[in-house]
Amino acid sequence: MTNKTAISELSKLPTHIAFVPDGNGRWAERRGLPRLHGHRAGAENMQRMVTYLNEYPIKYVTLYGFSTENWSRPQDEVDGLFHLLEEFIITYVPEISKKGIQLRHIGRLNQLPEYLQIAIKNATELTSKNDRMTLNVAFNYGGRGEIVDATRQILTDGIKPEEIDERLFNSYLYTRDSPDVDLLIRTGDETRLSNFLIWQTAYSEYHFTKVLWPDFGKKDIDRALLSYSRRKRRFGGL
Repeated sequence: MTNKTAISELSKLPTHIAFVPDGNGRWAERRGLPRLHGHRAGAENMQRMVTYLNEYPIKYVTLYGFSTENWSRPQDEVDGLFHLLEEFIITYVPEISKKGIQLRHIGRLNQLPEYLQIAIKNATELTSKNDRMTLNVAFNYGGRGEIVDATRQILTDGIKPEEIDERLFNSYLYTRDSPDVDLLIRTGDETRLSNFLIWQTAYSEYHFTKVLWPDFGKKDIDRALLSYSRRKRRFGGL
């Protein structure tokens, strides 16, 4: 299914797609390669998929890059992931910016190495005026931690309990400038959220696939979007 054909067959498109791009390590291991080779292949595929989605266009994309739980992995893998993100920013962000894509970071930035904080801040500043697509990169992100951080800030700001509602709480989340997730896609044959966008996916449609992230291509996105377009979203109604 080509991009133009796919668009013509879709009754509706999601405004916001989120990805749990799982399977990089297994992809590498099946090829007898170090796990970091899989993460590199995954980063390269991230750029391809964002470019493709921008052609539809999809207005918001959120990618799960590094969770707060991932700190428990071997230190060499953690360090490798940090350097891969820096490399991704240096290599691809200028190209991404030319396509009108705005890059945003969601997560606890201040816990990352200083060189990576600088790279992320430079990338977000470079792309800050772009408005064709917003790309949220969740790096050092945890859904429960996000809710805790929002609650702490609400208390710090002295908000009265009777003033707190869902709209106000949402305005304190990392994703405050993005709408709720319409479609969540998880690759790698896993069927759980893994502490990802707990608040924002309350009424999301899910699409799970056995395809490992480095192998996830255009036809897989088209299949997920076609499936989404055929679903009726009731949001608790009839």
